[in-house]
Amino acid sequence: MKSSMTEQEVHQKYYKQIFETLEQEPYAQFLGMKLIEMGEGTATAELEVNDHMLNSHGTVHGAIIFSLADYVFAAASNSYGKTSVGLSTNVNFMSPGRRGSRLRAIAEEEKRNNSTAWYKIRVESDGELLATMEALVYRKSHYFVPVEESESN
Repeated sequence: MKSSMTEQEVHQKYYKQIFETLEQEPYAQFLGMKLIEMGEGTATAELEVNDHMLNSHGTVHGAIIFSLADYVFAAASNSYGKTSVGLSTNVNFMSPGRRGSRLRAIAEEEKRNNSTAWYKIRVESDGELLATMEALVYRKSHYFVPVEESESN
């Protein structure tokens, strides 16, 4: 007889391993991003802005803001332990980030089905909205945590 676990049960059972896997993402580590929180389809991360992250105008380079948004998108979409990869993003830059500030990005799942999911991401600094991102992910059929085939649905 085949037993099954919901994605929420996989998230709960393997939370620590999922969080640690996403927390140790190499590019996020390289930039100094910190995964602060992760829930079912949600994630929050922060980044301290250093001088090498600035553009020629002395404000945070757009690639840094995008990278932080993309990181929480990845964490939120992989929070169920199922391998998910980005298909598309749309970013709107609204305000510049400043030298020495702390950026905070928050991703929230809008809708999810078996093969795709949609996310909204906000990047803020000192209470000011710097950017928004809308993102679409493709959800592969396998898990990156040791979920037995008989456990998952």
